[in-house]
Amino acid sequence: MVKHNNVLTNNHFRKQWDRKTVRSKVITYFEQPMRKVRRRQVRAAKAAAIYPKPVTGALRPLVHGQSQRYNTRVRFGRGFTLGELKGAGLTPAYAQSVGIAVDYRRSNKSAETLQANVQRLKLYKSKLVVFPLKSGQPKNGDSKPEEIAAAVQQTAVLPYKVNVTNEKARAVTSEEAGASAYLTIRAARGKQRKIGDAIRAARIEAAGAGAKGGKKKGKK
Repeated sequence: MVKHNNVLTNNHFRKQWDRKTVRSKVITYFEQPMRKVRRRQVRAAKAAAIYPKPVTGALRPLVHGQSQRYNTRVRFGRGFTLGELKGAGLTPAYAQSVGIAVDYRRSNKSAETLQANVQRLKLYKSKLVVFPLKSGQPKNGDSKPEEIAAAVQQTAVLPYKVNVTNEKARAVTSEEAGASAYLTIRAARGKQRKIGDAIRAARIEAAGAGAKGGKKKGKK
């Protein structure tokens, strides 16, 4: 803090309140309380317009962030994979018709994420209430009338809980000390790259064996 009767350093007293130029315009926000009321009214009107659909939109899966920095964080993804839908007993077309997002490009890289999303889909199915397209004309797959009468619109995102398991410290074994993760990954990649050659050779061998067997039968 400046002491004594000195000149104020770095003073900023050049705002022109009466001018409306971009550089010197002083912006006020006195309508903030009414904006808050308006946003609440818009949310209520939207919920009433899309009833009985969930207010929060389609159901999203749990995925991990990209890169080594964020891959431990769990967030909502774009949509469920075909494998996750199959594990929950759903088809992509039916899933999209009942408010479940589907992502045809994403693929599962871990069994933990796959099982977590399958359980999320099964939980959603247990809480799902399917209304008929025409009132009073239910079809196969629609919910019962008593379930429809007791249905409540979902106003919050389906919650989830991340269980973090930390392994206890232990001594490194001789096998782990002598193993190389880099060489193991390289060997697995090479085996995967050459798996087509093994399949092709097996097909050629099977075709050759079948041709020889057919010739022998013709001679007899």
